[in-house]
Amino acid sequence: MTTNILGPQRLYLMQVATITMGPLTLPVPCYLIETKDGKHLLIDSGFPRTEKTEEVQEDALGRRLIITHGKDVIEQLATIGLQPADIDLLICSHYDGDHVGNHAAFSQAQFVVQRLHYEAAMGGDPRFADVRSQWDQPLSRCQLVDGDTELLAGIELIETSGHVLGHQSVLVDLPQTGPVLLAIDAVAVQAHFTSDRPVGPTDADGARAIASTRKLLDLVEKRHVSLVIFGHDSSQWATLEQLPDFFD
Repeated sequence: MTTNILGPQRLYLMQVATITMGPLTLPVPCYLIETKDGKHLLIDSGFPRTEKTEEVQEDALGRRLIITHGKDVIEQLATIGLQPADIDLLICSHYDGDHVGNHAAFSQAQFVVQRLHYEAAMGGDPRFADVRSQWDQPLSRCQLVDGDTELLAGIELIETSGHVLGHQSVLVDLPQTGPVLLAIDAVAVQAHFTSDRPVGPTDADGARAIASTRKLLDLVEKRHVSLVIFGHDSSQWATLEQLPDFFD
């Protein structure tokens, strides 16, 4: 499913919030790919916009979460001169609330999502109900993909079910850095990037989570991936270049 858009030129990382859960503090990221012909692909959109700097929530497992909001995705894009209308494609890793909170703001974008995930959410999975107003867009604006897909030259979607059905990770082949794997929530922290990884309480299917991790480990070896970025690893995110800086 390639298009005539030229390949990626820059990858921007944005940390839009943090989640504190007991002794753990987890970054909440979004990602932006800029192509060589000036197209912009956003990956995920963080928590919904709010004027609050901090709020306390309880997750589906009854755990107390303290959410500290930073500059949201729209504010961060504005610092490099982009408005929501400038986003051409919005790649949806999955529909958890910390990943889709601002999808509806990107009214000109085509949404790219795994068909498995879209159908599970549309079928009424309660996990995604609270943010349905964001991800439930007209089907005409949804580009449904089936499994591993070359979206365009240098950008591949990797089906990585387990955390949720139809989760997708993204492989970006940059001119200087080389292949970069955005594992997102398929492998949220680097310590779990092993063939015998533990299964987390928010993983819907433990066996699939392990299988997807092994799939990504094989991909890293076969494709000589230069950098793996994990979706919620605070230690790693503290070392990464973030917007306005970028990987190229």
